[in-house]
Amino acid sequence: MPDTIIQVENLGKLYRVGEIGTGTLSHDINRFWARLRGREDPFSKVGTINDRTKRAEKGEHVWALNDINFEVQQGEVLGIIGKNGAGKSTLLKLLSRVTSPTRGEVRIKGRVASLLEVGTGFHPEMTGRENIYMNGTIMGMRRREVRAKLDDIVDFAGVAKYLDTPAKRYSSGMTVRLGFAIAAFLEPEILIVDEVLAVGDAAFQKKAIGKMQEVSSEGGRTVLFVSHNMSAVQQLCTRALCIENGTLAQIGNVRPTIEYYLKGVNRNIGSREWNFESAPGNDKFKLLKIQVAQDGRSTNTVDINKNIQIKIEYDLSVSGKTVVNGINLYSSQGYCVFANCDWNQRHLNKGTYVRKVEIPAYTLAEGSYSVLFQTIILDPWDVAIHQKEILAFDAIEGQDTNSVRGLYKGPWPGVVRIKLNWSKEVLLSHVQED
Repeated sequence: MPDTIIQVENLGKLYRVGEIGTGTLSHDINRFWARLRGREDPFSKVGTINDRTKRAEKGEHVWALNDINFEVQQGEVLGIIGKNGAGKSTLLKLLSRVTSPTRGEVRIKGRVASLLEVGTGFHPEMTGRENIYMNGTIMGMRRREVRAKLDDIVDFAGVAKYLDTPAKRYSSGMTVRLGFAIAAFLEPEILIVDEVLAVGDAAFQKKAIGKMQEVSSEGGRTVLFVSHNMSAVQQLCTRALCIENGTLAQIGNVRPTIEYYLKGVNRNIGSREWNFESAPGNDKFKLLKIQVAQDGRSTNTVDINKNIQIKIEYDLSVSGKTVVNGINLYSSQGYCVFANCDWNQRHLNKGTYVRKVEIPAYTLAEGSYSVLFQTIILDPWDVAIHQKEILAFDAIEGQDTNSVRGLYKGPWPGVVRIKLNWSKEVLLSHVQED
């Protein structure tokens, strides 16, 4: 059974908005006296959370993190997600011992290597080579141990030409590549990586994510990974943690945690339902229900590697009419990905009907989408309903090695991601080696 390598109990970090100090000498003395006695800040507001939607007053105390509790097992890859300002970076700084908590406790077994921002742990006046040795020394490694890893670090980072150049002359991409290589190859028990990887190019992101998978699965090391790239979190992490306004909103399996996060970010509508009186339509047609479904359940976050259904339920108040249902799918940029109508409808009798249309797997690219739904009654032509953004959902890529993406983890262009059939290679000639 894996050992618990990180244990966080009742963790909290309090910050003061505005200038340092309370504004009066007596208050500063009271705060200092409380700190000496090990008591809580007398001027902190109990229950105040890190709510970014509200404007903080000057001098107000805000809990950047409050009452955080979780455990991480050895060899686990934990994804940490949340909105900007939710407290993710603060949590990583506490775990990395960059700053100390206001209250609570963090227990860590083993060495920690952190890549929290561009240039973390680098001295600008020292060369890349000197910074490698300095970081190894900080982590408690001997010079010969660092020397044994030097070639691997330089090769992975691709900075051999500039290894003896001062770090202040490195670009942000070079700095990130070297910083990640140092953190990954000096074999810490825990590797902490913030969104800083987004600075790197697509090729480096692919290498970095592959390396994190390698160190966790083969090396048994623990990785904490913060990213706004839900595809990377989905493919890399074994569990996920969502922080909301400085509190732990959800922790558990990756897919449900990502869905929880995306619901709060995009306010997607995966299902809508009306009673007969309020249902959209006209005197002939009433739309009673419409939903996005996958794996037999309604959802507002779908896996692009599986079939996606749009289900509708409607009431027809006349008989002998041809009913043409159709959908248009729009990307978050407003592009029409496709438009589709069923022009093969037969004459229907009045009654309540259920239909569904299926978007095949391996069709959509990752992103946010909205659905336009329309129904036309023929004989004569009558547009019963034409409603934009009646549904909205997010499409992410699940763990499917047979997908179009395969092992590539970088950004992928295109409005759709169709899986094409590639033939096997046919050998035309063979060159014999000496």
